[in-house]
Amino acid sequence: MHEIRLRVKLAAAGVTIGGCVSEVQARHFEERLKRDAPGSGVAVLIPCYNEELTVGGVVRQFRAALPGAEIYVFDNNSSDRTAEEARNAGAGVFFERRQGKGYVVQSMFRKIKADIYVIVDGDGTYPADAVAQLIEPVRRQEADMVIGSRLANSANSEFRWLNRLGNRFFLVLLQFIFGVRLTDLLSGYRCFSRRLVRGLPLFGGGFETEAEMTIKALQRGFTIIEAPVSLGARPKGSRSKIRLVQDGFVILNCMLVLLRDYKPLTFFGGAGATLLIAGAVPAVLAGIQFSQTGSLPVLMVLTAATLLGAGSAALTVGLVLHSITRRFQELDHQIQTLADDIRSDEAR
Repeated sequence: MHEIRLRVKLAAAGVTIGGCVSEVQARHFEERLKRDAPGSGVAVLIPCYNEELTVGGVVRQFRAALPGAEIYVFDNNSSDRTAEEARNAGAGVFFERRQGKGYVVQSMFRKIKADIYVIVDGDGTYPADAVAQLIEPVRRQEADMVIGSRLANSANSEFRWLNRLGNRFFLVLLQFIFGVRLTDLLSGYRCFSRRLVRGLPLFGGGFETEAEMTIKALQRGFTIIEAPVSLGARPKGSRSKIRLVQDGFVILNCMLVLLRDYKPLTFFGGAGATLLIAGAVPAVLAGIQFSQTGSLPVLMVLTAATLLGAGSAALTVGLVLHSITRRFQELDHQIQTLADDIRSDEAR
């Protein structure tokens, strides 16, 4: 009966190939719906890499703040006693062998079923007593993601000036590229609905995962709000795993790739317009020289032709990809709507 309802809804929405419902699409929906079965309430997920000094305290603090929650630590090839400390504190422990926070987040979302997900770093810098204000908007279905903003006006965070500067740079870039105004793009303290977790494809393997999940969630129509949290200092002996320059370039590359994928007309159109303007300069100079001397500067003409041709090609690519992207966005919206309808039917 469940399968029949699924196929009827797919056909009514026009999700077809060759006039009939695609078997691949139907199987994909069925698998997603099985994954989207009701979870176990609230799950607190803690990614860790060499955090033996702090992870036990983090687990105990969140156990006290959320007595009924399931708490899981995902160890990412730690060389210290992180896993043992997590188990001693009462957390379930999973292991992710691919090195990088992004891979850990992907593993968390794939392995854990819950109604509400909380992700928090295992370094002991995020306050457990703020978790209720992150969970409540998701519980009331007012938001799909709540970001614990360390840079909100009411937050009193202990930030190194270089980290603060980097965050501000990416926030300005986010607003310029995607038109989104947030106060903290890279916070590691977040709450998610099951709907978002099951509907958000993540591919980045490193510290760009926060930027990736934020931008993709916004572009796919999920609701994001922020709640102020105060970032504390790391305890003595604990050190940050972020490499400022290298990870900064990874985050920047991630944002540019997402710009290309989600706003291809902006990406290729901007490049095309730049090339056209650059090509117009030698073209005008060649025209002026021809009018004055009667001879054409071959190198200048070739340069202009190359730049103008490349600019025109980039604009064409941007227009074609924009049309394709819009179609897939419409299809994704239909899929999300159908999945929500089917969940509602099952709940009744």
